[in-house]
Amino acid sequence: MNVMKLDVIPPPSRAATDLNYEADLKTALEPILSELLDRAEHAGWDRRKAAYTVMFLAARNLSDGKQHPANGSSTG
Repeated sequence: MNVMKLDVIPPPSRAATDLNYEADLKTALEPILSELLDRAEHAGWDRRKAAYTVMFLAARNLSDGKQHPANGSSTG
């Protein structure tokens, strides 16, 4: 398991309307998500169920209205 700081996400270098914005975001979030799943698995959780739970929590976070109206990011 490689150890990285889960609280460090690089800022975007393109406008949200740029065609490469989502690809850049995937690149920024992938190592953090992998680390999170590694940690969950290391703690004894099933990796597949942990990934499903992350998807569920992300969807719930959006449906709870926790979006910042200007950029769509979560406020917490």
